[in-house]
Amino acid sequence: MAKTKNLEEPAIAYNFSDDKSIFRLIDAVRNGLSYTLFNSLLDSIPFSLSEWSQYLHLSDRTIQRIRKEKKTFDPASSERIVEIIRLYNYGTGVFGNKENFDSWLETTNLALGSIVPKSLLDTSFGISLLKDELTRIEHGVLA
Repeated sequence: MAKTKNLEEPAIAYNFSDDKSIFRLIDAVRNGLSYTLFNSLLDSIPFSLSEWSQYLHLSDRTIQRIRKEKKTFDPASSERIVEIIRLYNYGTGVFGNKENFDSWLETTNLALGSIVPKSLLDTSFGISLLKDELTRIEHGVLA
C-alpha cells in the first residue's frame, strides 16, 4: 500500500462506503494529517484553536510547533481530527445546515445528562455518544 502524506479534505467529508476508501483513510491517519489540512478546517468548523487543543490533548504551543515546522499530527491526533470532522459533517446533515448544528453543539442537552455536546469531543467515547444521539435525532427518536 502506497504511503499517503496527507488526506484531501473532500475524502474526509464523505462516509466511506468501500474498502478502498477506508484503507486510504487508515493509511492517512497512520501517516499523520498535515497542518495544512487542519488549518483549512479552522475556517469551516467553528472551534477555536484552544478547543482543538483540548480535543486533541495537545497544548496550543505544540499545535503551533507543528504548523511552524510543517510537521504532521501524530496518528492519535489525526484519528481524533478525522472523527470530529466526520461527526461534524454528519451533524450538519442531520440538522440541515451548519448554523443549526453549531447551535446544538453549544446548547446544554438534557438527553446527554445536561451537558454541552461539544464538551464530549475530547474522547472517542464522547464522539460515539454524540453520533448515537444524532442518529436518534435523525430518526425522530427523542428521549
